[in-house]
Amino acid sequence: MTFQLDAVPVLSRSTVERAEGLRDDVARQTELWQEGRVLLVDPYGRTLIGAGGTRLGHRPAKTFGSEPPAEALLLGEEGGAGYWAVGVDAEVPPARLDWRSWQDIESSAEERWLDLRGAGTFLDATAAGLFTTAVALTNWHARARFCANCGSPVERVKAGWATQCTSCGREEYPRTDPAVICLVHDGPGDGTRVLLARQPIWPKGRYSVLAGFVEAGESLEACVAREIAEEVGVDVTDVRYLGSQPWPFPRSLMLGFAALGDPDQPLRLQDGEIEEAHWVTRDEVRAAFAAEADGTDHWLGVPGPTSIARMMLDSWANA
Repeated sequence: MTFQLDAVPVLSRSTVERAEGLRDDVARQTELWQEGRVLLVDPYGRTLIGAGGTRLGHRPAKTFGSEPPAEALLLGEEGGAGYWAVGVDAEVPPARLDWRSWQDIESSAEERWLDLRGAGTFLDATAAGLFTTAVALTNWHARARFCANCGSPVERVKAGWATQCTSCGREEYPRTDPAVICLVHDGPGDGTRVLLARQPIWPKGRYSVLAGFVEAGESLEACVAREIAEEVGVDVTDVRYLGSQPWPFPRSLMLGFAALGDPDQPLRLQDGEIEEAHWVTRDEVRAAFAAEADGTDHWLGVPGPTSIARMMLDSWANA
């Protein structure tokens, strides 16, 4: 039996209902707004995380007026409560903080501005889904201010889930860029080795599975084969789907796969894209996870827990 993901990817968790009909129901939106909650999202994609580090710092919707303002983005409804996101200016500059610094956040008695990469894995399903959707929508609106047809300014409609051109009337909807991410192992079954690589811009020692964007007119399976061949020169077979996770940086959807590769095939690293690549044993991957948990050094730095790459690698290591 081949390995599968051990759980739902962190940023794929969500409990809030995305009711499309609600986006055109202004009366219902106004009703929900009275007891609604608002996430503040700054230009760095951060929101306020409450004391203790596990909940979002919502604000009462009525703080922003008696009805949803034009800039409010409807995230959804749950249990009769409505949730929105509103963009705000940055109150403090970004700190050099990632998930490894979370212990400091958990002990803090104050709210802090944190991004999705660092905070996502520590939030519950409702909060993680709300934060992910809020970042995705705010990123799209920041990059979709003008009509793709005539270049005129656009205005938000459908509670932020579309824009309409002020000149030609063309409607546009949020865009998502599909990207494949693939764990290549040596087989048979799940194999005993995995192919990991690192980009030049990553911190020294950080490795991950391989990924790349889907091109126009390309299937997901073809993209997996092309990207791995381009990046490390390995031909893969037995491509199979594992799961997906939104990755709104700025607007990707990561589609996870596993595939079989031959460790005896010479590695040819793509110049400027891949700095190092290695076949790593399952025992080494497990040792890297153990060292991370203990706070000790290990030559292999694994992906952070918010990413689907981490879940893929963890699921394979535990298989």
